[in-house]
Amino acid sequence: MDLSRRRKLSSHVETSSMNDIMFFLMLFFLIVSTMVNPNIIKLMLPSAKSSKQMMKQPITVSVDASGAYFIDRQPTSAQQLEGELQRRIQGLESPTAVLRVDASLNVQKLVDILEIGNRLKIKMVMATQAQQAASK
Repeated sequence: MDLSRRRKLSSHVETSSMNDIMFFLMLFFLIVSTMVNPNIIKLMLPSAKSSKQMMKQPITVSVDASGAYFIDRQPTSAQQLEGELQRRIQGLESPTAVLRVDASLNVQKLVDILEIGNRLKIKMVMATQAQQAASK
């Protein structure tokens, strides 16, 4: 009497090349993501110890070192800033603006923009640059 069981057939899918493909895809996306820079206007932002990412697509208000104003990379004057912001927030439920003010400017420019945002009921967030670790 033969009590040994028959060998069962098992199907096996070879996945060793899948690791290589996933590695190359990950490498490709890492390289491409470092090349994409959404902010074309070069500013030296002030640094902060903590940074918080935002999930919404806000309106970007920038002021460069020469004092020129930009709304979403489009130049505007200080006198037209409030009217242009009011036009852009029409129909938005909870408007948010990211302030990108050059670190070399005085605080008055920032306060002026914050006052405009307060009058228009816009949530204002100031963009900062991550603080670099001190090398020893």
